[in-house]
Amino acid sequence: MSNVSSTADDILACARSLIIAGGYNGFSYADIADVVGIRKPSIHHHFASKVDLVRTLVARYREEAQAGLAALERNIPDPRDQLENYVAYWEACITDATAPFCVCALLASELPILPDEVALEVRAHFRAVASWLTAVLERGKRKGRLHLSSSAKVEAESFMATVHGAMLSSRAYGDARMFGTITRPLLDRLSTRH
Repeated sequence: MSNVSSTADDILACARSLIIAGGYNGFSYADIADVVGIRKPSIHHHFASKVDLVRTLVARYREEAQAGLAALERNIPDPRDQLENYVAYWEACITDATAPFCVCALLASELPILPDEVALEVRAHFRAVASWLTAVLERGKRKGRLHLSSSAKVEAESFMATVHGAMLSSRAYGDARMFGTITRPLLDRLSTRH
């Protein structure tokens, strides 16, 4: 992770919360200044523009996600268990509201209005997660732990879309339990325990 000051960290954390609450256009530097307790010029000192701020936020988010996926790889050898832990991570975040929505999934819904620099980072996040899921699914199939109905790449995209859709449904219904209701059948379908 890059060396960023604690004020910059606070700004990024605030922007992340504001994006999850209202999207890219749902906040301004004035909103961040009020929450963090600094003046707008201080924000500009760290991030010259909103584009710089959100691009940095998404790049850092992607780094954090990749570090989390790498930790799953190191700590959990079984591919099916890796998928279950990935889903369980999001279920816990949604249930306790620490991260009720993937920032990149939310921003992806706004791609037509996002600046190109931000859109590139969002797409890079999707590619990174899809690549990881594809590798896990391929390993799971080879080891006889997962049953795939399509190619690993197609299954990975479907898996990611289902997880993101489950986040959206949980938000729409105001019910965190909806996430598990949607994702459990996905894991069951992939299981070789048919």
